[in-house]
Amino acid sequence: MEKKIKKAHIKFLMNELEPIDFKQLEDWLSKEGNNEKFEEYIKVNYLIDLSKNLYDKEKAKELYFNKIKEEKTRLKRRKLISRMSYAAAALFIGVLTISYVFKFGIFSFEEERLEPIIVNNQITPGSNKAILTLENGKEVALTNDDSYVSQNAESDGKSLVYKKPSNSKPDLVYNYLTIPRGGQFLLEMIDGTKIWLNSETKLKFPVNLKEGESRKVELLYGEIYLEVSPSSKHNGADFVVTNNVQEIKVLGTKFNVKAYQDENKVFTTLAEGKVAINYNGVQKLLSPDQQSVAYKNNENIIIKNINSRKEIAWVNGEFILEHKSLYEIMKVLARWYDMDVVFTNKNSGNIRFVGVLGKDQDIITILNTIKSFGAIKNYEIHNKTITLK
Repeated sequence: MEKKIKKAHIKFLMNELEPIDFKQLEDWLSKEGNNEKFEEYIKVNYLIDLSKNLYDKEKAKELYFNKIKEEKTRLKRRKLISRMSYAAAALFIGVLTISYVFKFGIFSFEEERLEPIIVNNQITPGSNKAILTLENGKEVALTNDDSYVSQNAESDGKSLVYKKPSNSKPDLVYNYLTIPRGGQFLLEMIDGTKIWLNSETKLKFPVNLKEGESRKVELLYGEIYLEVSPSSKHNGADFVVTNNVQEIKVLGTKFNVKAYQDENKVFTTLAEGKVAINYNGVQKLLSPDQQSVAYKNNENIIIKNINSRKEIAWVNGEFILEHKSLYEIMKVLARWYDMDVVFTNKNSGNIRFVGVLGKDQDIITILNTIKSFGAIKNYEIHNKTITLK
């Protein structure tokens, strides 16, 4: 693509096209094959996949202009004039969004780019896998490649489903489901409650239930998303989720709980219904699109309004990032890709991003995107370790 056309694209995205530039761009787009080139250029350089939208050129322009005006106002208000003090970047193909950093000149077509060093790359996206620990201590590996069938449960390698026992009054026993780094799994309890388990998660749950008694699970660590079978279907029995910080009571709802061992906060996010959180003797009620943040090292808990979709996107194969630092992003990716990350430049870890990442993305694609926005100068991959420079 000609250099002047590239510059016209940037001016277009920044809402700074002069009449002569606009005509130049329209003339270029009118030529056969150039619309495809334009879409590929935007996709590669700005990670906006126009092909996955019902693309309307005029609508796209309107969206671009509105977004840019909005971000210019916000940046001016916050006086964020330093190139690297705050960089928010759209990180994914498939979402019609735009980087916040055009104005800082991070994109340079003449800049010499360092080639990454890649040695024996063993980093791949996560998959469905779990370890089921039975009541007798026996462990069963559940993976995409294998099926599992027992007297009261079966698995197709993606989910584990429990069935009603033949014994009408069974003893209450518990199993454990452990998800390693680089894994995820779906559990369907005997009452029909569905629980999605994220990477690096361990859950204790009942194999059977006693009629009329609370249905209880314990999140030992990690992150789960639950769609709870309503209490009306179980003689009024409520559903309780506990961890070492709090207890959550629900009657029938959809919510997410995140309580990783290496984080000092427990996040509970409600998508539908209502939950009551008991924390150090204090009860807090959550409504849809609210999140509680409980601190492990003190007795403080706060409630805030959020977009719950962003918190539970991992269930649908996405990571939605809203002003997340590179440190935070790489921590999430390290769990899913089962890798280690080293920062040689500590300042780069504080740069923030906005966007969406697909859980099936190749790690090199993601790293090249981060590099293209100027957040890092280069990176290295050795086996399962990434070094960001």
